[in-house]
Amino acid sequence: MSVSDPLRFLVVLTGMSGSGKHTAFKAFEDLGYFCVDNMPIPLIQRLIQMSEASGGKIEKLAVVVDIRLGEPLDELVKFFQGIKDLSSNAVTVFLDASDEVLARRYSETRRVHPLAQGTTVLEGIQAERQKLSDIRSLAGLMIDTTAFTVHDLHDFVYRNFREEKEEGMLNVSLVSFGFKHGIPHNSDLLFDVRFLPNPNFVSELKEKTGNDPEVHTYMQRFDATGEILSKIHDMLEYLLPRYSDEGKTYLTVGIGCTGGRHRSVMIASKLQELLDQGGHRVNLIHRDLHNE
Repeated sequence: MSVSDPLRFLVVLTGMSGSGKHTAFKAFEDLGYFCVDNMPIPLIQRLIQMSEASGGKIEKLAVVVDIRLGEPLDELVKFFQGIKDLSSNAVTVFLDASDEVLARRYSETRRVHPLAQGTTVLEGIQAERQKLSDIRSLAGLMIDTTAFTVHDLHDFVYRNFREEKEEGMLNVSLVSFGFKHGIPHNSDLLFDVRFLPNPNFVSELKEKTGNDPEVHTYMQRFDATGEILSKIHDMLEYLLPRYSDEGKTYLTVGIGCTGGRHRSVMIASKLQELLDQGGHRVNLIHRDLHNE
């Protein structure tokens, strides 16, 4: 499936129910995107073709495509695999949050989870997570809304998708992950930090994550931690302006350890701090933080 490319931007929003897709959808509307919620897949290509006939009135399009459509799972996966065939300027944005936060949101709003018919909300969430695992791996940008308020998510979309003075600025996603869960599908660069001492084998650190100060303190005791941080940071500072000069809009950098809960999380977090100080626009995604 290929079409002419009349769109300046095509954003496909997907992800877990309750993760904030509607809030993101509204933020894209505020940014001047033509937005469509849950349009059947066969009609999306037709909508893109219609944008060419709109005389420039539809240049930026945001579409929500998720499990509510009722499409067969293999058809959904095929659609997301072919996003770039719809438009070379397309990006898939996957919104997620921890199971506990999603369950709490459903409890607070008293909404019915689409997969919780005759079962508990948490079981519905877990079933949906399993169904969406392949689509999650295909996303170009991940947004973890676990710690976000509605305003935080709205601001995140504004910071990363507004044009104005920041048009052409490279959007960098640092993705911590576990190799045992697979490599992030859209990684442009990969760094393997499995050689670092593993907090998982320290009894008092095993149940903590790379977000906890105790894990940071432990890892910073080793020279190799500071050395790899410095080397990756230097390489990224060299590469990022060159990717930007080439017109690249999104860059995904994967930082991997074994399980994606300790070393890669700590290194990715520290890299974000360093790159932020350098004036780069950086999204931090801990893909496997809640995986076993």
